[in-house]
Amino acid sequence: MKRQSAFLAVVMSLISLLSCVVYSQDVTVVESSSDAADGLDLQAVAELFKDAKDLEEFEKSLNDPEIGVNNLDLDDNGDVDFIRVMEEASDEARVIVLQVPLGENEFQDVATIEVEKNGDEDYNMQIRGNEVIYGPDYYISPVEVHIHPWPIFGWMFRPVYHPFRSAFYFGFYPNWWHPWRVVHVNVYRTRTVRFTTRATFHVSHTTRVTRVTKVNYHAHSSTLVKKQTHVSRGGHERTTTVKAGKVEVHNPKTGKETTVKGVKKTTKTEHGTKTTVKAKKTTHHDKPRN
Repeated sequence: MKRQSAFLAVVMSLISLLSCVVYSQDVTVVESSSDAADGLDLQAVAELFKDAKDLEEFEKSLNDPEIGVNNLDLDDNGDVDFIRVMEEASDEARVIVLQVPLGENEFQDVATIEVEKNGDEDYNMQIRGNEVIYGPDYYISPVEVHIHPWPIFGWMFRPVYHPFRSAFYFGFYPNWWHPWRVVHVNVYRTRTVRFTTRATFHVSHTTRVTRVTKVNYHAHSSTLVKKQTHVSRGGHERTTTVKAGKVEVHNPKTGKETTVKGVKKTTKTEHGTKTTVKAKKTTHHDKPRN
């Protein structure tokens, strides 16, 4: 009986050691963060974009307190930030930037709407969340393939076209806009549920728009952002996202995600890098590639 117990103890130790090795390969360095992404639901943003006749109307609906899609407070001052719309273009590709002016010469890009035209009735689009706000590889894509009837595409790809540039900047806003206090996330979700339950768009972790790489766009980041998601990259293209007190590890090659939460734990990777995570509970699940 003693020999059997000793043998079982050795086996359990080996299993535990193997688990630690696998775990250290999946998780990289993490930091604490808060939920900026809860202040702007990109599925609701996509619905506004789909229904807008041009980017000026889209910018107004995005910041309209009566519509209530914007509850973003990046500098954590208690007031909702104004989101301006800036566009970059190259041939048949467009990048529409949702950008928050946080100070003089201080800008934070929140997301980009990426559009490409492949034919008269062949358009492709996605919304890419900025990594600082939404973590890595966060996309909103339309469920329908045939999106050419959207009114905004006819406006964007008309024969004589100049990229849209918002007229507003920090301290200079439209006369119909004024900052208002942010609401609790539960109140915000109640306001946006009429957009998010339409099933017009879905979340994806892979890009579907490729020609936008030709567009001359460089993301802006501001040191004034207080609410953000911190991301550290590990080997083999793995990424670790820390959001709302939990760690999410995404491997784009396998589609595998790891969620870790709970008490602190310190391990070492195979390269000797020290890793501190919250590791009371770990769940692994494979997501199908989109």
